[in-house]
Amino acid sequence: MTSKRTPDGITILPRDLHFDMAAADNGPWLDGDPVATAIFNAMSLTFPEGERMFMDAVKAYRSEVSGQLAADVKDFITQEAIHSREHHLLNNKIDREKYPVAEIEAAIMEKITFGRSGGPFRMLLATICLEHFTAMMADLMFGFEVNGVPIFSKTDPALERLWRWHAMEETEHKAVAYDVFLEATKDWPAIKRYFRRSLSMLLITKHFTANIATYAAMLLEADGYSRKDADRAVKEFLWKKPSLFGKGWKTWLSWFKPGFHPWDHDNRHAMDDWKAEFTPVAAE
Repeated sequence: MTSKRTPDGITILPRDLHFDMAAADNGPWLDGDPVATAIFNAMSLTFPEGERMFMDAVKAYRSEVSGQLAADVKDFITQEAIHSREHHLLNNKIDREKYPVAEIEAAIMEKITFGRSGGPFRMLLATICLEHFTAMMADLMFGFEVNGVPIFSKTDPALERLWRWHAMEETEHKAVAYDVFLEATKDWPAIKRYFRRSLSMLLITKHFTANIATYAAMLLEADGYSRKDADRAVKEFLWKKPSLFGKGWKTWLSWFKPGFHPWDHDNRHAMDDWKAEFTPVAAE
């Protein structure tokens, strides 16, 4: 069994913050860019139900963890609950008469139901893979650019702050579910653990990236794009320029290293300024 765990000194602090979503009423809210807005709205639509599944996945193993990990699981659940609440409010800003929000939410719910149908361990596998994705994308928030301009630089400050807060907390708790997975499989042969997590990542990567692309294209169609143009624009943004998914390929690939742990990529230093801003308002 690998002995790697979250390093000492990593603290998870739920911050019960509320964000003004009013700017999302005024058309493409992310830098005035309809493609970027569609992609981030597509991701946001997955968060409420997805994060509830993450919460339930780690809850199922609370009796198997103790000490600092038990405390981290509790704080992880609180953080994800607050994320789910705030993104639900952001999602409610999407015009449901114009955009196929109900259709997208139904598709998301179908996939979440499938994940839940496999029981707690399938849910945990999905969680550790998707948490790696969210941490990978959160890391890009520190220096991601669109046409040479930092992303969110022309976005309403309250909405920019929402996504920055979410990115910071995803980074902060990126290894909690993984540590639960290691504890749940502590009696497994290392090769079995490696095979299961690697296969799960390949499947999750295929479906998650395809789903976000599909949902974003559906939103762009409602903006007047043809389906062909919508698919092309989304593919360009995700994989070519600025390459939201593609730029994180090294972090993604690190998953397949034997003995991998999420904190092998130690980016605590990059969060220092963000933590100074967000830490004072903590959830009870």
